[in-house]
Amino acid sequence: MNALFIYPEIPDTFWSFSYALRFVSKKAAFPPLGLLTIASMVPAEWNRKLVDMNVGRLENIDLIWADIVFISAMHVQKDSTAELVERCRKFSVRIVAGGPYFTTSPDTISGINHLILGEAEDVLPTFLHDLANGTPRDIYEAQTRPDLSLTPEPDWDLINFKNYDSMLVQFSRGCPFDCEFCDIVLLNGRNQRTKSSAQFVGEIDTLYQKGWRGTVFVVDDNFIGSKAKVKEMLRDLGGWMEENNRPFHFLTEASINLAEDNELMDLMSYAGFNKVFIGLESPNEESLKEANKLQNTRKDMMDAVKTIQKNGMEVMGGFILGFDSDPRKIFDSLIDFIQSSGIVTAMVGLLQALPGTKLWKRLSMEGRLLSDSSGDNTGEGINFIPKMDVQKLLEGYRMVVETIYSPKAYYTRCIAFLMTYRHKTASKIDLSGIKAFFKSIWHIGIRNEGKFRPYYWRLLLGSLIINPRTFGEAVRLAIVGIHFRKSMSSQRDSRQGCPMSVIR
Repeated sequence: MNALFIYPEIPDTFWSFSYALRFVSKKAAFPPLGLLTIASMVPAEWNRKLVDMNVGRLENIDLIWADIVFISAMHVQKDSTAELVERCRKFSVRIVAGGPYFTTSPDTISGINHLILGEAEDVLPTFLHDLANGTPRDIYEAQTRPDLSLTPEPDWDLINFKNYDSMLVQFSRGCPFDCEFCDIVLLNGRNQRTKSSAQFVGEIDTLYQKGWRGTVFVVDDNFIGSKAKVKEMLRDLGGWMEENNRPFHFLTEASINLAEDNELMDLMSYAGFNKVFIGLESPNEESLKEANKLQNTRKDMMDAVKTIQKNGMEVMGGFILGFDSDPRKIFDSLIDFIQSSGIVTAMVGLLQALPGTKLWKRLSMEGRLLSDSSGDNTGEGINFIPKMDVQKLLEGYRMVVETIYSPKAYYTRCIAFLMTYRHKTASKIDLSGIKAFFKSIWHIGIRNEGKFRPYYWRLLLGSLIINPRTFGEAVRLAIVGIHFRKSMSSQRDSRQGCPMSVIR
């Protein structure tokens, strides 16, 4: 059996980092962890090949070779996925599809032979058994939340590490919180399930043995959902990092209550974590309560952000506009919060109602739901009727993004962050980092004729004055800033000559 695993193309978004990747000569930010894991679950005698459409083209010869195609996708990939399915059908190849997009929107795309809905560890073996016996069903839906000890290591041999900026691993699934707009509970539940410490550190060691060095993204829904288990793992991971000369630095996603646990922050820093994404959502407390984001109301968010920064981790913040409780001053309040906090990477998006979430159900009952979600909350799409006037909301959103990613505001935030940030462990500079530095000198510090150039030099000089150990961070932030600005400009240019629509 020839099995072809295909990952659809991700459009240019805030998180694609497409412009920044050019500085480090990479084709994509991350590999498709889900498909690589599924590839390890199919029979060992099968021939396997993976095509990540974000790093290379899918050729007709690939589809001619394949007996069966596995597709995994997120909502943001739905357009590419629809085109991919149609292309596979032309070659009469059997299609198996799963992942977040299909699990929450199984009826969106026709022409798929077999749907694997939910987490695959328990249900995929049943499909493979039926397939071998010639009796596969159209739909297989997981009825349980699997023990992660069943999860095999990804098949890293299917990708070329040189194509990617970061590797992905997973320690846990699920989140103890239940935010109205979030689909994590729908997909993975509230009961935090983890791998054993030995299992997870073993996966890290495999990456090391395969030759990977650099960034590793721990893609947990909420890395600190089970603090006792994560602390146990971090002690082992920290020891492994010391023994192996600290070959990696980690980033992950967590809730804001991380700032309440000094031991946990110390262990994360010791283990090599230097970035954490936190859904801060809004500086308006009523909006947080509306979204059932109560964990963000129990501690002053500004203090929490500063605490985490002082403990050696950059806070990447997620923010949402469009809550019913948002006051008219929300746009100015959000700008003030972002600038004062020193959150350099601030993902500001419009509220999206994702299929199956509590928000989706509430808006549907209220007759305010307009369409499916685009999956990209950093664009100008909004799939429901907001309480605020739509034009005011869109104008305010644009004003926020254009303000915080203007050269002056962005580089001011960078300096504010570097003044708060406290390194706990030394960062290694590899060859790609050195190349990126010299590319940044040419493209930003010399060639750029816009407003970036003077701020670029001020940032690098400022980092040396603040703390020479932050120089590498300053270079990275300068490069990432170019991506954010160009992404915003690209979205703005795409609106020229087009009437503004509620649904895009």
